[in-house]
Amino acid sequence: MLTTDINAQLLAQKDEKYAEFQRKLIPTISSETVIGVRTPFLRSYAKQLAKEENIDGFLHALPHSSFEENQLHAFIIAEIKDYKRCMAELERFLPFIDNWATCDQLSPSILKKHTTELLTKIQRWLKSAHPYTVRFAIGMLMRYYLDHLFEPRYLEWVASVKRDEFYIQMMVAWYFATALAKQYQSTLPYLEKRLLDEWTHRKTIQKAIESFRITDEQKDYLRTLRKR
Repeated sequence: MLTTDINAQLLAQKDEKYAEFQRKLIPTISSETVIGVRTPFLRSYAKQLAKEENIDGFLHALPHSSFEENQLHAFIIAEIKDYKRCMAELERFLPFIDNWATCDQLSPSILKKHTTELLTKIQRWLKSAHPYTVRFAIGMLMRYYLDHLFEPRYLEWVASVKRDEFYIQMMVAWYFATALAKQYQSTLPYLEKRLLDEWTHRKTIQKAIESFRITDEQKDYLRTLRKR
């Protein structure tokens, strides 16, 4: 059975020191679920598995029992070249993502060829009750829609996400800090008018000031916006 073989391969790559490192980075998941398999192996193995005719058996065996299986799942989806199949697998997998690392490393390249269709999905994902689905949606807006596809309404979409979960708030801040670097004039009013919650407002400014893509003059002005 493919899933059994996959588990055996993952256990064969176990590195306990690396597992301890991973557990500290991802405190939201149970430490017992982290095997300690390095990402280059997972990416390489995913490329191999994506070619297997019976890979659907693994992709449909949700939820997985380990962090590495989730990572492998994300990397396999990234190898899918057919948009409809990729989206179907994304929709199936998103509700089972339980950590920021898997969420942020889930990046199917086929999506950049379907940015019009993707927007409809993003709008729905932003309203999801599942925090990592929301985080993924914001990540897609940050990845594909802050350059030549940018429209000011996307800033409003993200600003309208009012959630208490740390990993959503952090992604909102990351999005707005990146937006400041790429679309400064359109983004600045969200800070000048304090349209974000206080924590996200301050974190956005912090991340923007740390960015090499923000000018010194812009950073000086952003510092004046930290206080009420």
